Amino acid sequence: MRQPFLHDLVSCVRAPAVALSGPDGQIRPCGVQGVLLHDRRVLSTLVVDVDGDEPAPVGHQLVSADLTRFVGVVRNLGDPGADPTVRLERERRAHADGIEERLVLVNAARTPVTCTLSVRAGVDLAAMDEVKHGATPPALPATQEGPEVCAWAGHQVTVTLRAEPETPYDATLATDGDGHARFGWQVTVPARARWAVTLRLTVAADTRSAAGDARTASGSLDNAFLPAPQGPGWGEVAVSGPPDLVRLVERGVDDLAALSLADPMAPGDVFLAAGSPWFFTLFGRDSLWAARLTLPLGTDLARGTLWTLARRQGTRHDPDTAEAPGKILHEVRQEPVSVGGPTGLPPVYFGTIDATALWICLLHDAWTWGLPAADVAALLDPLEAALGWLVGPADADGDGFLEYVDESGHGLANQGWKDSGDSIQFPDGTIAKPSIALSEAQAYAHEAALGGAALLTAFGRPGADRLREWARALRERFRTTFWVSDARGRFPAIALDGTKAPVATATSNLGHLLGTGLLDAAESAQVAARLAEPDLDCGYGLRTMSADAAGFNPLGYHAGSVWPHDTAIGVLGLARAGQHRVAASLAAGLVRVGPSFEYRLPELLAGTDARAGDAVLAYPASCRPQAWSAAAAVALLSAALGLEADVPGGTLRIAPDPAYSDWWPLGVSGLRIAGHPLSVAVAGDGTATVETSAPVRVSIARP
Repeated sequence: MRQPFLHDLVSCVRAPAVALSGPDGQIRPCGVQGVLLHDRRVLSTLVVDVDGDEPAPVGHQLVSADLTRFVGVVRNLGDPGADPTVRLERERRAHADGIEERLVLVNAARTPVTCTLSVRAGVDLAAMDEVKHGATPPALPATQEGPEVCAWAGHQVTVTLRAEPETPYDATLATDGDGHARFGWQVTVPARARWAVTLRLTVAADTRSAAGDARTASGSLDNAFLPAPQGPGWGEVAVSGPPDLVRLVERGVDDLAALSLADPMAPGDVFLAAGSPWFFTLFGRDSLWAARLTLPLGTDLARGTLWTLARRQGTRHDPDTAEAPGKILHEVRQEPVSVGGPTGLPPVYFGTIDATALWICLLHDAWTWGLPAADVAALLDPLEAALGWLVGPADADGDGFLEYVDESGHGLANQGWKDSGDSIQFPDGTIAKPSIALSEAQAYAHEAALGGAALLTAFGRPGADRLREWARALRERFRTTFWVSDARGRFPAIALDGTKAPVATATSNLGHLLGTGLLDAAESAQVAARLAEPDLDCGYGLRTMSADAAGFNPLGYHAGSVWPHDTAIGVLGLARAGQHRVAASLAAGLVRVGPSFEYRLPELLAGTDARAGDAVLAYPASCRPQAWSAAAAVALLSAALGLEADVPGGTLRIAPDPAYSDWWPLGVSGLRIAGHPLSVAVAGDGTATVETSAPVRVSIARP
């Protein structure tokens, strides 16, 4: 079966629950529609009709991450004439344990209306993997448990649906032969009045395994992540500036809060689930990047993410799971995932070449943004373990570069962020064979070695000089090995293949090299120039692969699409390298696509050509919201403001560049540094003002 599309669905999210429906608000037993929770589809049908007819949809509004309003007109009721005078309004809110839906029948007619409002509900409890592959198992039998209460049970999960009318009317509740429950109310709504009923869906999972011990329905209690009702610990973020940018940031911050989860081993530690609907869990790379991109909002999320991953850091060698001492994991699931070989990925999987370096980079960056010294010191042992893997076993063949190869036969063939099977290909379309040494993995490792050295020095631990020398040697090897050229200029190859040949395709990975110290100023300028070419900068962000490559496909997952987080990382790298013109162009592209997605940036979108007048196209299976895509909006603000924090050094630098002058005047409040509020305002002429009580010296660069 093919994976169902997501792009035309409306989602309400409050991790770990999500409700997905069509734009009309109806939830039908097809595709991915339903309420998903505990790795199950806990509601597969929720269809409302009035006198047997479904309301005709006229619009919906994504109010917040967890709240959507739908409106449909009831054409067979009300005053005669062309104007609809009776409508059904649905307000759906997601909760961590289910959903709440308020149905309001609004009569704007001059006379009363009498009708029957009915709700048909069903539950199939399909496993997440079944849903992802388009399976639609039959509904389970419904049990009536009260005058307006029904329930379904199975797979150690109990689902209860309760109806609560605001004004009592004759109500019916019946179950049919195919397992569905049907609620009905015979109502009379006076002229210019309304009638409402609230549906409450709650889900309870049995925490006892067959052996009677404390477990989730399908896995270890330690990996059954909890809701985080307080979110990531940020205050209210307020932005004034271009309306599309403002909405992009507001939506992104709201979505990030809705994706927050907590570690059951320490519920005070919060991290961001990777995304909806498939990834309500811990992903090393995704959760780390999301925390890193949002550091200007505070360091609490970084601390929670670092600790949640450190508790699960590798301690042994296991080829089946790719675990190794000191290594940071790729993902955690409650059940095996059908990716890779026939047995799928194990529930706890370490097949990632970059998460360990990114963990180190996040710890270093959180320290510079003011993570308290005591919190940093507590993480020094996991830091040293991570550094040990980075400068040792990460180089499997001893050639001086980090590389990966799946040793299990059922793991991921590619273990960087571009993890699809065709993501690493030569300009003629030939797929690179393992082992693979990714360019950005070398850049992350270089930055991590220098950041780790800085931390070891600051906290009085040995080993810093060895790390700096290791980074210097890597820098030189990279310079002599990775650089290639095409008709548009010189740039580092995306990777070395198993024969150590450079895979000389221009890709978005170039942006990840900038600002890591791996490139010198002249090399950074060459990379920036290559990124600015129209085969990569398509006007809607940064294409994952050059349009000149034989394998280019604007709808290819990693072969020509645009990933917002990928573009945002490039924007930050360009800004750190002083290449603001190119950075601003890419940033403007992401803002340009915001309205096409209700300002909820998707996991990825098609790499169509804005300059040629091509429309913004959705990637049909793209997840929304996705943590690192939502965090991209914060990264754009960081680049535009020129934020550089060095709390240990006692400084904060603000350097808005004229390349972003189209966004001026620009104001941001709700930022935090060293636990203190931070507000920045850039006037129309580029002059900046800063307000903060943090113990830092503020330096403002004039444009």
